[in-house]
Amino acid sequence: MNTEQLRRLFDLSGRTAIITGGTRGIGFALAKGHLAAGANVVVTGRSPDRCAEIERTLAAQAPNRVSAVAAHAGDLGRLEKLVAETVSRFGGIDIVVNNAATALAQPLGEITPQAWEKSFAVNVSGPLFLVQAALPHLEASDHAAVLNVVSTAAFMFAPVVSMYAAGKSALMSLTRSMAAAFAPQGIRVNALCPGPVDTDMVGKNTPEFIEGMAGSTLLGRLAEPDEMVAPALLLTSDAGSYITGQVLLADGGSVVP
Repeated sequence: MNTEQLRRLFDLSGRTAIITGGTRGIGFALAKGHLAAGANVVVTGRSPDRCAEIERTLAAQAPNRVSAVAAHAGDLGRLEKLVAETVSRFGGIDIVVNNAATALAQPLGEITPQAWEKSFAVNVSGPLFLVQAALPHLEASDHAAVLNVVSTAAFMFAPVVSMYAAGKSALMSLTRSMAAAFAPQGIRVNALCPGPVDTDMVGKNTPEFIEGMAGSTLLGRLAEPDEMVAPALLLTSDAGSYITGQVLLADGGSVVP
């Protein structure tokens, strides 16, 4: 292994990645990281105005290699159009990063069917059906990779965010099943499990709660969103060519396997 060979392992030039929830937080960091690695990147977000702003920001980094599309992760019809728009713009799909999520919370004993359906539509159904819509294009790629972003809540007691934890557990199970189903087509499927990260979502909590989240890690702090880039690139690039069906914990030491 020499320097050039090592560099090529992480080189995504000529490949196209869809990154859902890519207009802020971890998703935005992953979008910048995949662009820096050479990929064409299509990010999604719910707000058309926010998408337009992010497209301008990312295009300054990589002109002609960025598109931001307003698409709700729970709108399955819109996800099919997202795939079609991506292929029309860039000619194919090599990487799908399912990052969009909702942390909708209701107490156990008071969960409504509507809230349950909304939570699972975004956290489970969206990732599943986006991958299915992209599947013919992933099959045509020589470097196909799917990355599902899960959560440490899937490994722990989570009574406050039980719907979110259940959805992330389901997505983790789907990750393993997809890996087994799609391996014959050369498609790798893995999950990235961040610990507490300093994002807008986390920032909405009380200072005491945030301090508790940081203290729950062995490293004693929140991660920066950019700290998720290298683990993600390992799993979506040729550097991870022999990794599939796995969950990579980038959690500061929160979960005891």
